[in-house]
Amino acid sequence: MYVIIVGGGNIGYYLAKTLAAEHHEVLLLEKDRIRYQTISAELGELVMQGDGCEVAIQRQAGFGRADVVVAVTGSDDDNLVVCQMAKMEHNVPRTISRVNDPRNEALFKTLGIDATVSSTKIIYNLIEQEVGGGEVIPLAALNRGNIEIVEIEIGPKSPVVGKTIRDLDLPTQALIISLIRGEQAILPTADSTLMEGDGVIALVTADKARQLRDLFAEP
Repeated sequence: MYVIIVGGGNIGYYLAKTLAAEHHEVLLLEKDRIRYQTISAELGELVMQGDGCEVAIQRQAGFGRADVVVAVTGSDDDNLVVCQMAKMEHNVPRTISRVNDPRNEALFKTLGIDATVSSTKIIYNLIEQEVGGGEVIPLAALNRGNIEIVEIEIGPKSPVVGKTIRDLDLPTQALIISLIRGEQAILPTADSTLMEGDGVIALVTADKARQLRDLFAEP
């Protein structure tokens, strides 16, 4: 099976490694030159530099013979474009997309994406489950409190790389509840150091969500 993965962040990187270990043919597309150099030093010819949204790059990568295209960039717009082009331009049998904003999930399905994965939705589901003492945190309580669960992936140029959570100027009513590092979820402390590629899961009031994202954004 030939699988093309678009997006060389932690998700794409570990997915490529896992598929290659299972002896699948894999190609990982990453458009950022610095990130490409970092992961290609280990993965070699499994990685190709290029923008997965561009037709010429898709042809060079072999979209036309791919069995599956997986889009896992940090941009929902890019992920949607990649999967739609894979379907319409290259007749790829199966497309799978990461959805960063769970509100986009229904749109992706309506537009023909075969499967979507939302880390935020997974965390929501975990919150609904029993958390000890026979008590459950209901999602309705979060909605009534106007609280959102936000997922952010830390890029190589993010100003928070190397800082501890204690050092962050978090907006009021924001709380970091988990770090996703590689294939491991970490319950953070104030002294936890943030690293490139970390996924950050936070609770924040809706009016402060943009301020929180801006704190982690690359210049």
